[in-house]
Amino acid sequence: MSSPRPRPPPPLEAASSPAETESTSSTTTATATRRTSVSSQGGASSSSSPRPASTAPPRGIPETAMYSDFLSPFKRHFPWMVPGFVVANIVLFVITMYENNCPQTSATGCLGAKFLGRFSFLPLKDNPLLGPSSPALDKMGALTVAKVVTQHQVWRLLTCIWLHGGVFHVLANMLSLLFIGIRLEQEFGFVRIGFLYVLSGFGGSLTSALFIQEGISVGASGALFGLLGAMLSELFTNWTIYANKLAALLTLIVIISINLAVGILPKVDNFAHIGGFVSGFLLGFVLLIRPQFGWISQKKAPPGYMINCVKSKHKPYQYVFWVISLILLIAGYTVGLILLLRGGNLNNHCSWCRYLSCVPTPWWNCKAQQLYCQVTDVNTLLFPSFCSLVMFFYGYVVHTRPKQAM
Repeated sequence: MSSPRPRPPPPLEAASSPAETESTSSTTTATATRRTSVSSQGGASSSSSPRPASTAPPRGIPETAMYSDFLSPFKRHFPWMVPGFVVANIVLFVITMYENNCPQTSATGCLGAKFLGRFSFLPLKDNPLLGPSSPALDKMGALTVAKVVTQHQVWRLLTCIWLHGGVFHVLANMLSLLFIGIRLEQEFGFVRIGFLYVLSGFGGSLTSALFIQEGISVGASGALFGLLGAMLSELFTNWTIYANKLAALLTLIVIISINLAVGILPKVDNFAHIGGFVSGFLLGFVLLIRPQFGWISQKKAPPGYMINCVKSKHKPYQYVFWVISLILLIAGYTVGLILLLRGGNLNNHCSWCRYLSCVPTPWWNCKAQQLYCQVTDVNTLLFPSFCSLVMFFYGYVVHTRPKQAM
C-alpha cells in the first residue's frame, strides 16, 4: 500500500506581518502571488494575498520543499518485520521437513529422496503440495483440537499459523504476505502490524477450532485475511483523509469476496479465513486509526500561516468504532476460548455453517480431511494474484491526490 495521500489542505490565511520596506515589497509580492489556495474539496482558486516575507524559503531551497511535510504528513517506516516473518516461516518449513524424514517414515516412497535425503517430500498422492506428513506437522505444533481441549495446549492456536503443508502452500502465503504486509508496515510501523498479524492469526485459529473438530490445520492465511480486513476498516475509520473512497471500497470488497469464495473448496480451512478476516477488520479500527484531516493540517501548517482550528484529534465516529471494536474483540476471544476449552462445537448450534468452508458438488465431497490447509489447491495459485491486484488498485485508487496548482 503506497504512502497515504491526504486530501489537499484547506485554504490558508496569511498571518499579519510587519510592514515591508519598499525595496523588498515588490519582490515578496511577486513571489507570493504565484501561490494558489486549494480548497478542502480539491478545487483551487487564485490567492491575491501576499505571503509574509518571514515565511519565504531560504535562497536556493525550492518553495515546494518547504511544504512537503504539510502535504505528506505521515511518516514512512522501514519494513523489516514482514521480511523477518517470511524468513521465519521458511525456516520453520525447512525444520519441519527435517523432522519429517520421509525416507525413514514413509512406506510408499518419497519424491527427491536421492537428492534431498531426509528433506524429501511425500508422494503427491499423500501430499499434493510437496510437503511433510501430518504427524510431522502435529509434532511441530499444528492445530489439533483434541490436544487443545484435552491437554490444554492452547499455544497451538498460535504456532499453527507459522507452519505450512507444502512448498506451494508456503510460497503462496509468503508472496501474499510480502504484497500486503510490507506496504502496511511502511504505513503504520512494525508494532501495530505485528500485533495485527498475530492476533488475526489467533482469531482465525480459534474460529477454525470451534467448527472443525477433526484433522489438523496449518497455514498463515488466517493472519493474511486479517491484514485484508484491517485494510477495509482502516479505509472506513480514516475516511476523511483519502480521495476516491468509493472506488477503493468497491475494489477491496470484490477482492476479499473472491478470496473468501475460493475457500469453499475442499481441504481449505475457510473458517480460519473468516475468523482472521473478522478479527483483522475489528483490529483495524483499534490499531490503524489516524488523526482527522483538519488536525493534520493544523499541526503541519507552514510557519506564518493560520488555518481553521480543529480541537479534536479524531472524529467522534472514530472513537465509537474504536470502543465497539475493542469490546467485541475482547468478548469474542474470551467466549471463544471458554467454549473451546470446554469442548464446544459450534456446528451443533449452526447446522448450515459447515457450508461456509466446503460446499459439496458432483466433483468433490466434504468429508473430514486429515490435513486442512488455510490455502490449498486452486486457492494456492489464486491468492497471491488477487493480493497483488489488491495492492495495485488500492494503492492507485485510494491514494491518488488531485493535482494542485502551485
